[in-house]
Amino acid sequence: MKKDFGCPVQGTINVLSGKWKVLVVWHLGFMPRRFAELRDLLPGVSEKVLTAQLRQLERDGVIHRKIKPSTPPQVTYYLTKAGEDLIPMLTDMCHWGTRHLGIPPNLPMIRRAKSRSRKSIAA
Repeated sequence: MKKDFGCPVQGTINVLSGKWKVLVVWHLGFMPRRFAELRDLLPGVSEKVLTAQLRQLERDGVIHRKIKPSTPPQVTYYLTKAGEDLIPMLTDMCHWGTRHLGIPPNLPMIRRAKSRSRKSIAA
């Protein structure tokens, strides 16, 4: 881990620094995911980089990897309690991006809610 200089903000940044780590945590906040699912949710990520960042998040106690013995082995990634504690901060970042950057949220539960409301309006 990089030097945190005794600052909790710097320590947190160190844990989450990496091009894909924040998005990995964000997507795992909705549900546990397999490696291929995460890869597909992150267009442009290489398998090598994703593997390295998943290992770093696991080492830092943010995610847990569960292996189901089979051929090939099924590996599922989950947030730990520490990882779950990051979700409110990431939700705030999502809201900030919507308010200040004008980026509409693209969250699964919001898409489902909009879809349901459109269906009820059309009916």
